[in-house]
Amino acid sequence: MKENIDFVKEQVAASVRVKEAFLADEKALEKVAELADLLVKTYRQGGKTLWAGNGGSAADAQHMAAELVNKYRLTRSGIPAMALTVDTSILTAIGNDYGYGEVFYRQLIACGRPGDVFVGLSTSGNSENLVRALDACREKGIVSVALVGGKTCRMDAYDHVVHVPSSDTPRIQECHTLIGHILCEYVEQSIFGNHA
Repeated sequence: MKENIDFVKEQVAASVRVKEAFLADEKALEKVAELADLLVKTYRQGGKTLWAGNGGSAADAQHMAAELVNKYRLTRSGIPAMALTVDTSILTAIGNDYGYGEVFYRQLIACGRPGDVFVGLSTSGNSENLVRALDACREKGIVSVALVGGKTCRMDAYDHVVHVPSSDTPRIQECHTLIGHILCEYVEQSIFGNHA
């Protein structure tokens, strides 16, 4: 039992260390605050957010879209958001006909509008389908946001990039969830609560 408790403590401590490093990174915190304002502006101008990722990051994309469409804390009208990771018919049709690298590109071309915001979540920042999604953002006038891990990645060409200071996938995903929750709460409070 003692070994199990030590293991649990080690995992919690590892998560805390990454969040403390993120908290100490003023540029990263400023970027998250900038993104929060960007999302509020996007929604006030009638735009939406489109979220995507692979594996656990796909689940995180769905999670954040749900927080916006349904509610985060406040009982309020829905905020338009969608995860590009949920329709198996679309994903498998595109994957089959064009390859997996095109699954987000083709959805952004079809569903994105100028002024929308695309949020790509990737622990490596090198996922081919998320790198390719940037082309669709440029073609459609969609603002691109990357939540990534580590220092450098192929998604650094996005309009806005937030790096989590870790190369450990679970710790990066935990911090991405924190960032997503911050964005969702700020948007909700700004539009329906006390930050108007």
